[in-house]
Amino acid sequence: MLAGLGCAAMGLLLLVARGAEPGGIEEVWLLLGPPDLGAVDFPTLRRARLPIDALACPPEHCRNAVPDLVPPLLPVSGERLRAIVAEVATEMPGTEPVFQARWAEEDRYVTRSFWLRLPDTINVAIIGAGEERSTLALYSRSQVALHDLGGNRARLVRWLERIAAKARTP
Repeated sequence: MLAGLGCAAMGLLLLVARGAEPGGIEEVWLLLGPPDLGAVDFPTLRRARLPIDALACPPEHCRNAVPDLVPPLLPVSGERLRAIVAEVATEMPGTEPVFQARWAEEDRYVTRSFWLRLPDTINVAIIGAGEERSTLALYSRSQVALHDLGGNRARLVRWLERIAAKARTP
């Protein structure tokens, strides 16, 4: 029994050590589907039943879901806000863009946890609010989890703080 547990632990350590390389832990997660969980429609969004997601959205924009956070109205155009979000996303370790809508102001990112490289998808929608004013909706959700232990909400708090700071800097 102990030998079996030891072999399983060594196998897990080997997978984690290889990380994104072929034969690493990321290939195990691919058995559960692609890391990018796809698009969401914020006005009709329904939250996950399990505690594996977090939502930052103006309540009037996400009519079918109760947000965890309400993002601020920022003194920048939608185009500039989208560029700021892309900057902030690429500053975050383990985060990469996986989709950018050409004609709509919606983007998607996948981020991975440090050790186990668990994938989370972050959907972003830019919402115009008049000339040189905009806000956004962010939805972060886990692919491989039964509970995210508040990780998605903490991520959205960090992103919103960085986005707001950059938006308020001339």
